Amino acid sequence: MGDRLTFLGHSTVLVDLDGVRVLTDPLLGHLAAGVIRRQVPAVLPDALEGLSVVFISHGHLDHLDLASLRALPGEPALIVPVGLGHVVAKAARGVVNEMRAGDRLQVGDLTLEAIHAEHSCRRSLFTTAESALGILIAGSTSVYFAGDTDFFPGMRQLAGRVDVALLPVGGWGPRLGRGHMNPLRAAEAVVRICPAIAMPIHWGTLYPLGLRRVAGRRFEGPGEAFREAVAARAPEVDIRVLQPGESMALAGRVGR
Repeated sequence: MGDRLTFLGHSTVLVDLDGVRVLTDPLLGHLAAGVIRRQVPAVLPDALEGLSVVFISHGHLDHLDLASLRALPGEPALIVPVGLGHVVAKAARGVVNEMRAGDRLQVGDLTLEAIHAEHSCRRSLFTTAESALGILIAGSTSVYFAGDTDFFPGMRQLAGRVDVALLPVGGWGPRLGRGHMNPLRAAEAVVRICPAIAMPIHWGTLYPLGLRRVAGRRFEGPGEAFREAVAARAPEVDIRVLQPGESMALAGRVGR
């Protein structure tokens, strides 16, 4: 199918690049804990054959879901923040790599670099990672997956290194807590990072049980709000708003 990026909902993105398949924060079905429901079709594991690497940005249940890890085919390597290795080892069949911001891992022709994320790193009362992370996937195209993060000044250091930026713009609760970006703050991140293409993630997929009917716009609107905010602040950036299951081609370095 060639080099491409597929948005699978929430923060789950499949990156096919230079013969390597990278999956981020797999959440394939409904979120465990009962009250958070997936409002788009579940991801079938068969669509994920041939995975090379799975990246987990942090330990929250909507990003590190053990049931989804157990359902993945094959034995992909895992990248997790330091402190979460023993958690994913309960479900992972591949090698687990704990990383800190700045660490790099070579997988085939890709270099995967852990990037700081401004977000809570606690999974439970007894399990806390050192930090949350994003990942820069660098090959013939460079893709920055921010994970869950608020805007942070270090984003400026990514300028000139990113072709495609995947940025969180919403959430699944009635309000955004600390460590998240709304569409306006995500647009500010675009101004600092200067990617050729920006795409919103972490929106329009998960809803508290029963809330979609009365507050659907709260969850479905951030993608287009991000497009409008970026158009006003950085009109030279190409915005791609993908629905879950949709793909876009990765066509090498994009001139900036």
